[in-house]
Amino acid sequence: MSVDACSISGPQAGNWATTLDRANSDVVLIVDDVPDNLSVLHDALDESGYTVLVATSGEAALQRAAQAVPDIILLDAMMPGMDGFEVARRLKAQGQTAHIPIVFMTGLTETEYLVAALESGGVDYVTKPIKPKEVLARMQVHLRGARERRQTRNALDAFGYATIMVRASDGSLMWQTPLARELLERYCGTQAPTTPELVLVWLRRGLQLLSLGEPPKLSIERGATRLTFRLHQQTGDNDSSAEDGDWLIVMREVSDTAVIDAISLFFKLTAKEAEVLYWVVKGKTNKDIGDILGSSPMTVKKHLERIFVKMGVETRTAAAGMAMTRIRQLHPQFEG
Repeated sequence: MSVDACSISGPQAGNWATTLDRANSDVVLIVDDVPDNLSVLHDALDESGYTVLVATSGEAALQRAAQAVPDIILLDAMMPGMDGFEVARRLKAQGQTAHIPIVFMTGLTETEYLVAALESGGVDYVTKPIKPKEVLARMQVHLRGARERRQTRNALDAFGYATIMVRASDGSLMWQTPLARELLERYCGTQAPTTPELVLVWLRRGLQLLSLGEPPKLSIERGATRLTFRLHQQTGDNDSSAEDGDWLIVMREVSDTAVIDAISLFFKLTAKEAEVLYWVVKGKTNKDIGDILGSSPMTVKKHLERIFVKMGVETRTAAAGMAMTRIRQLHPQFEG
């Protein structure tokens, strides 16, 4: 069944994303200000089993794309008001729609316009007058990759992984799982389509080391918890170089509360002393530890003196060594 977006208005318009039959057909948004072009493509796609939405202006295209999140967009390059190039740029700037492949439809064949279509975010283009069979063939190529990415995304969501996809060329955060959104806001204070600068620097450096094996992980610490980032795989059409491709990054939040509890129990330390020793193991100075725990360096020093007595050592290096040995026995994955 096809859906004509122009016939939907009022409160129900915001419910498209939940009513569209995505299980049985791909959703296509056609954007063109010429009714005849819309009619030809709408009928051809509808007969081929696609769910079809239409928009006749750039503003309407942005609204429909945000509401329905189609699987692919066929976008007229030249429209009055907001042209297709600007529509594409705005779609790619929004985390919710950045991943949608855009195929431009244009009667302009000059190189500068074709380059502009690709630079603004298009993955392909077809020239007017439109030939429905050619459009269908081009769509299939790009939908195949989009479908694979969607399946990966749904699987990651279902298993609760915190995962993001970042375009290395411009640093855009293309999509993220719900858990990833929460973690990035909490640890980095950022939201899509912005990729945290620290993560982007790590990604680009990691891509330069790919030939030597898997790049090292990135860790962002927040108290006794840390968020780790691991480069997983390049997604979509792998014709792009590593430095220009879209990359799947898996995130994991790790809490060392159990480590602190183990330190306290084994060395018979108070909770506060165990926290201090934990941060000594992590290589922090008394001032650093004071800042983390909300106390003065002098208070930290007093805690350390009591820790040394209980552990039977005289230096922080000896205390850290003993603690690390015990931690490794109980928590082999601990990152000191």
